[in-house]
Amino acid sequence: MAASSSSSSKTSCLQCQDSISDTFKHGWRLRSGDWARLCNRCGSVYEDGRFCETFHSNDDGWRDCESCGKLVHCGCVVSYNAYLLLDFGGVICMDCSKRNFITARNRCLLESQGGTGNLPRDFGKRIHVEPSNGPGLNGTELQQISRKTRSVFVPLFEKILTASDADHKLARLVIPKRWAEAFFPVINVPTGVPIQIQDTDGKEWVFKYRYWPSSTSRTYVLEGLRDYMSLVKGQVGDIVKFYSIEPGGKLVIGLEKPSAGPSST
Repeated sequence: MAASSSSSSKTSCLQCQDSISDTFKHGWRLRSGDWARLCNRCGSVYEDGRFCETFHSNDDGWRDCESCGKLVHCGCVVSYNAYLLLDFGGVICMDCSKRNFITARNRCLLESQGGTGNLPRDFGKRIHVEPSNGPGLNGTELQQISRKTRSVFVPLFEKILTASDADHKLARLVIPKRWAEAFFPVINVPTGVPIQIQDTDGKEWVFKYRYWPSSTSRTYVLEGLRDYMSLVKGQVGDIVKFYSIEPGGKLVIGLEKPSAGPSST
């Protein structure tokens, strides 16, 4: 958000109380209808999306997004427009809400065409079938295979990699509970089970799927991803995506670099 000129009268930054004389940055909209006035330093933190993380980290009210697991400071006037309350409980950040809407729309379009025929343009390279021995095919060839085999990659969910997800030493990925219990096998012991997942180049991987128990819930994780994350060069901010091959329901994992343009997954 660009800096705005103020009047000649001095005012104070709403956060740090430093005096603002010539310029200030607009922050969030206050309940009064006015915009919060911030100094350049505090305003830059707000524009980077790190305001609550920086200034409210010890406050109550933090909840995790049901889709990507990102922490959201709920109930705070700074972030009230950054998340949605879900009907079944919990919250979802606005970024995930938008992505999930697009995914649901694409799935409806695919189902309306019976999973074959002319795939919608916006599926492009996001939904396709990889042959077992023929990686590197272009989008047109993949669509031809899809029509012939009557199999497609159906998007299930996606998640932006956090710092811990992208840590190659930890070599594990936290799977949001909502998606784990919807799309992954049922497990009843925290030690978990081996799980075979195919990547979008057709290579088979064996990971460990388990959960960390607590008194009120479970945290689901995939472990043993060091070689896969090294291969795809997974970094913070990348988008890991899960699909199922239909028919059959086989799980597929892919990774998209957000700044690299259209994904090949």
